[in-house]
Amino acid sequence: MRAAMPMLRLVALALVALHLLGAGIAAAASLTVTIDLSDQQMTVRSGDGVLHRWPVSTARSGYRTPVGTYRPIRLERMWYSRKYDMAPMPHSIFFHGGYAIHGTTEIGALGRPASHGCVRLHPDHARTLFDMVVAHGSAATSIVVRR
Repeated sequence: MRAAMPMLRLVALALVALHLLGAGIAAAASLTVTIDLSDQQMTVRSGDGVLHRWPVSTARSGYRTPVGTYRPIRLERMWYSRKYDMAPMPHSIFFHGGYAIHGTTEIGALGRPASHGCVRLHPDHARTLFDMVVAHGSAATSIVVRR
């Protein structure tokens, strides 16, 4: 039994090292989604630099899009807003309560405030972003909303 103890310690150390190495790889593969409310633009970055820049629509007058740094809470390929007459919200990435980044059918409004607070994207861009968040993982994705 005594001879097995050093081997068990070695295995335990190897597992810890693998865990730490995995955490380092996950951190390097991070995804940052920045929404600029003043420019009505989204920038998507990874370790490789800027991947995408897209126009968005955020909160129009009388509504608000929350400012801050968030992580995705929930991903839904198709969601319907219970609050706003079952409006379709394809490729929803919920980041703060009921606030989400999602596709919209009102693509003519992109680039200016038009929503009730969510961040609206062209449906193709919403699908691309959704797939990127799935690939990177919610824990490795940051959503930054700034003025």
